[in-house]
Amino acid sequence: MTRIDRYILRQLVGGLLAVTCGLAALVWLTQSLRFMELVLDRGLSLSVFVQLTGLMLPGFVAVILPITTFVVVLFIYVRMNSDRELVVMRAAGLSQLRLARPAMLLALVSVGIGYALNLWLVPMSHTAFRIWQYEIRNEMAAILVQEGVFSSVGGDLTVYARLRDRDGTLRGILVHDAREAGAPATILAEVGRITNGPYGPRVTLQNGVRQQMERVPPPAGSPPGTPATMRLSVLSFQENSVDLARATRQEEVRFRDSRERSVAELLNPDPAEQLRPREISRFVGEAHQRLSAPLTALTFALVGMAVALTGQFRRHGGGLRLAIGVGLVVGLLAMGLTIGNLATRDNAFVWLIWVHATLPGVIAAWWLVGAPGLPRFRPAPMPPGSMPPGSMPPASISAG
Repeated sequence: MTRIDRYILRQLVGGLLAVTCGLAALVWLTQSLRFMELVLDRGLSLSVFVQLTGLMLPGFVAVILPITTFVVVLFIYVRMNSDRELVVMRAAGLSQLRLARPAMLLALVSVGIGYALNLWLVPMSHTAFRIWQYEIRNEMAAILVQEGVFSSVGGDLTVYARLRDRDGTLRGILVHDAREAGAPATILAEVGRITNGPYGPRVTLQNGVRQQMERVPPPAGSPPGTPATMRLSVLSFQENSVDLARATRQEEVRFRDSRERSVAELLNPDPAEQLRPREISRFVGEAHQRLSAPLTALTFALVGMAVALTGQFRRHGGGLRLAIGVGLVVGLLAMGLTIGNLATRDNAFVWLIWVHATLPGVIAAWWLVGAPGLPRFRPAPMPPGSMPPGSMPPASISAG
């Protein structure tokens, strides 16, 4: 690698790190606002919030890395062209391919990082994120009980506490338990405390009353079709216990979405899961998108180089080149979203995903090397003795 290659590559790498980190931090900040409720309303610590939302960062980087690679390549080469650096390098005998070599190396590194993210780190981090979120919802149900608020723990258990002391003691408690079908129960208690047991959090109630509607079957000898009657059962207690974890543990086996699965699992799902055809089609489309997405980093970089390195030099042509390059990539991104949605609905269009990921890069590379085979305009030869239009005849020198 020559000194010029190292000079260009150093600028590209620095720009890529700065832009990727900045954009990833911005996306993380906007997306993490959805989880602020865990900190403000449910009592989770700031460290848990940062660790939980930090698990989403690999997915953000995998999405924005092709875009940031294009942005850095386009802006660095346009700036070098505006500063006459590329003019000097071309005058020194460097070809277009030699000038593009550092950007090609950077794009290949981005492709490798993209495959490492999509095939390994993103599924692993998203799985950890979903498991942690599931545990917060099920094993930390105690934090859902707020003072003076009817808190829904799961879909069939409601807890209300009039006061909550600093030590966690609840006072003036109402619990409506509808987990047993056809026999809802309402519990009123003076004092209660939430404790963590081996199977999750439980609330221990003291000095209360349990009221439950019980279904009483018709007495023997009643005519057929006689409906059962409902009877209110009232029970006073000194101490009672209610399981909060069971309220939100609605499924024993958590369903894993497409982002948690490896490519092999997406292409060959387990028949025991009994997935619907629509879900299988979505998994296949997701697998092909995950395999082809890193290649867009190389494609977008080639588009940026084709825009920045070709054409005639203009002193104030940087803005036009930036506008053309950004417009092309925005169009490619919109087309990619459309093709991805189409391929996940109907796998017959999966091949369009690969065409979108590779064909623009091939066209850009062909344009970068001079578009061989494209007919070019050649001016007609001038007759002998004629001058180009607009030129002035040489001034005659008169002898004094």
